[in-house]
Amino acid sequence: MSAPYAELGPATVLDALETAGLRGDGRLLALNSYENRVYQVWLEDGSSVVAKFYRPGRWSDAQILEEHSFVQELAAREIPAVAPLDLAGATLRAHAGFRFAVFPRRGGRTPELEDRETLAWLGRYLGRIHATGAARAFATRPALDAGSFGREPRDWLLAHDFVPADLCEAWRSAADLALQGVDRSYARAGTLRALRLHGDCHAGNVLWTEAGPHFVDFDDARTGPAVQDVWMLLSGDRAAMEKQLGHVLEGYRQFREFDARELHLLEALRTLRLLHYSAWIARRWDDPAFPAAFPWFNTQRYWQDRILELREQIALMDEPPLDAP
Repeated sequence: MSAPYAELGPATVLDALETAGLRGDGRLLALNSYENRVYQVWLEDGSSVVAKFYRPGRWSDAQILEEHSFVQELAAREIPAVAPLDLAGATLRAHAGFRFAVFPRRGGRTPELEDRETLAWLGRYLGRIHATGAARAFATRPALDAGSFGREPRDWLLAHDFVPADLCEAWRSAADLALQGVDRSYARAGTLRALRLHGDCHAGNVLWTEAGPHFVDFDDARTGPAVQDVWMLLSGDRAAMEKQLGHVLEGYRQFREFDARELHLLEALRTLRLLHYSAWIARRWDDPAFPAAFPWFNTQRYWQDRILELREQIALMDEPPLDAP
């Protein structure tokens, strides 16, 4: 869809909130979001809320409501997940062709992932999120797997000629070998239990305060292995990641067992995210916000770097998994 938010101006945002019984005082602040449009909106009573306008065509109403229900379930268990407000009996509303939800505003900073106690704290809450996520299954939201996050994005990019012709064969070969590595990783892990996940649990989706974390933006909530919500908190070389993993699992295991076989999937999931990310930007290229935000995308250098990245992942996936203390 070309320029999907062309008709979403400040007046439309304020009118949408008024249909939900919230009167803005005219002040809006666009927050950092590319997939959706998210605004902090100040109200006439001096308070502020966060309004999220969903990208048209991405999720069905049922899928969005299933996300809302999951986050409300977490909040009801006193897990600090920021849930949408129920306004006049609904968390999902529509106005002028846009679907939107309103959330309480929660401040915070990026968590310090070098700190042992911060990682253990995050691990405790991830354990609680996953214990809740394992209690029942999503009915409409998709799974995170090699088909939807790897093969389909690869095929889409090739079909739409995003990879430069002179690099196409090298990228195709690297992607194919990487996906074979993903398959081997899943085979080594064996049959694992899937559960409802945050799905995109990187540091940017955690707001840290003196009282601890708030988990935000469950827009990518899917069904998958627990390690999907763990690996994005890890960075650096192998020794550093093993140390960080130990701190996270120190907290996690207070509330839920962690199946160490899932560590066979850590680099496989990273590989799938790399393939999915390139296709995600490409699919949004007609949205004017994307060329402005990602000017380096679709350059010769970009695809050269992706080929090298995939080749590195091929090697990493065949190394022994991280040790789980």
